[in-house]
Formats: sequence, structure tokens, C-alpha cells
Amino acid sequence: MEQQEVKKSVENILNNSTGTMATVKTNKPHSRYMTFFNDNLKLYTATSKETDKTEEIDQNPYTHILLGYDGEGFGDSYVEYLGKVTIKNDESLKKDLWNEHMEHWFNGPEDPNFIVLEITPVEIRLMNKRGKTPATLEL
Repeated sequence: MEQQEVKKSVENILNNSTGTMATVKTNKPHSRYMTFFNDNLKLYTATSKETDKTEEIDQNPYTHILLGYDGEGFGDSYVEYLGKVTIKNDESLKKDLWNEHMEHWFNGPEDPNFIVLEITPVEIRLMNKRGKTPATLEL
């Protein structure tokens, strides 16, 4: 599969998916569902600085994320995303990512517990594309 086709498929999935984010907690995998925002293959997600994941990221900044898979079965494309996480507390970034759904957890983008996880890709693989072998996107 051509890299341009792989990138287009990956970006389509990254732009239209929630997914699972795995970290390491006491030397074991720990996963949760998260909503991600894509900016040129870099992912962002909102969280509270009082969650387990912030402590886990402080101890090990790498994450594995699964995005895509529509539930239709064999042939549903998805992305395996290995990334390095940086915790951001930048006010302009928090305002850019803010939406009304976050009001369930935070008192606005100024909430002192509201932080953003910035995830820089280390490896991105397009999986289960109907009729195609898995493909790694060249970064």
C-alpha cells in the first residue's frame, strides 16, 4: 500500500474516532476510553491532573492507543498508535480543545484540574484494511 494511501486512511480514522488509551500501572497494562483530537498525526486529549493516568505517565510517558473499528467485524480498519505523552497546561491549548461535553468534568477551560495530554507518534500502523496487509506509516 502506498504511503499516501496509508496516511489518508490513518488520518480519516484519527479524525473520526474515540479509542482506548493504555498506560502502565504497577507494571501492568491499564486501558480506558478517551476522546482524541488530531492535529497532523499528533493527538490531544483532555483529562484531570488528579487521575491515575497522569501519575502513570509521569512514571512511563509511553502509551498505546487503538482507534477505529466500527464493530462490523472482519475488515473494519483501525489504527494502532504508539506515542510519547507530554502533559500540557497551556491556557490557549486548553481553550482550543474545550467543548461543552467537558462541562461534566471541569468548570471551564480555566479549571485548575483540567490538563491536556499531547501524544507524539512513535509508530502508527493501519490494521485490518479490507484486502490489505497491515501497513506502518512512515513518520
